Amino acid sequence: MALLQIVEWDRELDTNNIFAWRYVDHKNPEKSDALGNWTQLIVNESQEAILFRDGQALDLFGPGRYSLSTENIPLLRGLLNLPTGGESPFKAHVWFINKVNVLDVKWGTQTPILLRDPEYKIALPVRAYGQFGLRINESRKFLVKLVGNRAQVTRDDLVNSFRGLILSRMGDMIASYIAHKKITIFEISAYLRDMSDEAMGEIRPVFEEYGIEPVNFFFGSINVPDDDESVRDLKRAMSERARMELKGYTYQQERSFDVLESAAGNNAAGGSMMGMGVGLGTGMGLGGAIGQMAAQMGQYINPNANVNPGAPSQTAPQAPAATQAAASAPQPQPEQPSAPQPAPAATPNFCSSCGTKLSPGMRFCPTCGKAIQ
Repeated sequence: MALLQIVEWDRELDTNNIFAWRYVDHKNPEKSDALGNWTQLIVNESQEAILFRDGQALDLFGPGRYSLSTENIPLLRGLLNLPTGGESPFKAHVWFINKVNVLDVKWGTQTPILLRDPEYKIALPVRAYGQFGLRINESRKFLVKLVGNRAQVTRDDLVNSFRGLILSRMGDMIASYIAHKKITIFEISAYLRDMSDEAMGEIRPVFEEYGIEPVNFFFGSINVPDDDESVRDLKRAMSERARMELKGYTYQQERSFDVLESAAGNNAAGGSMMGMGVGLGTGMGLGGAIGQMAAQMGQYINPNANVNPGAPSQTAPQAPAATQAAASAPQPQPEQPSAPQPAPAATPNFCSSCGTKLSPGMRFCPTCGKAIQ
């Protein structure tokens, strides 16, 4: 053993990645736990050192330089029962605890959380990630509860130890915001700061139980994967709805317009006028009224009428007002004989009362209402 042994933090270790490290003598690793009056312990700023023997945490040293002996390690002297000023070496491990603030510890969901969107009623896979900062507050509690048989505690070790807790608490919080507070997944980004503050209150008591003080906790993002089929369908539907709202009509109205266009262009057996009536009625909810009007108009249209294209159009003279009033009065109907009647006479070409041109088969004048004899 050398006359003077220096025990200090390995300068090659990354203080931003290592939270606790057990001293190893690189020249003689097997003698790393052999300490005595010749041992000089150096503890840097933002560090603490603790002696361990047989799994028991002994004295704690803050920043400074110390000569290790049973005189200045009371707990060790009582444990070994050595006489005061004993020269014999003693065996103990030295642990260094890094107490700097580490602010960029990453966290995130390994697999998406399936949640039902409150507005669109679709189950969506939700992901979340962020980062948090921490520092070791109580070194003894941290080593006793978390270190175990490990030679060091890294950032990954710490994250793996608390990943289940973090993801469980954060998953419950996201579900509460979406399901209970009725915040859609596409609007939850506006609440990330509130959720971050609430998350600090959730994880603080658990971290403090292990001697760790959380410095901050942040939600970086809460989102859904773009390659998921349900997400793509929902985004297409949202884009279509936004397009229709921009134009000023709803999905039901657009469907009605489609039906209107199809029906109005369908010239069925009832003629183009009838097709337009049914099409308009279907589109605007007035199919019965418009269809009835078109049917009534069709009563006065006879496609079989004998019209001479070469003959000039004739306009019948208008009867005097008194004659029209008399003709519009209800006319008594003649009694029908029970015996078979001969075939009715051909319909005259013009109304005898008002002079309106008549079509074959008409029983009443469409202008004055007079019965055709």
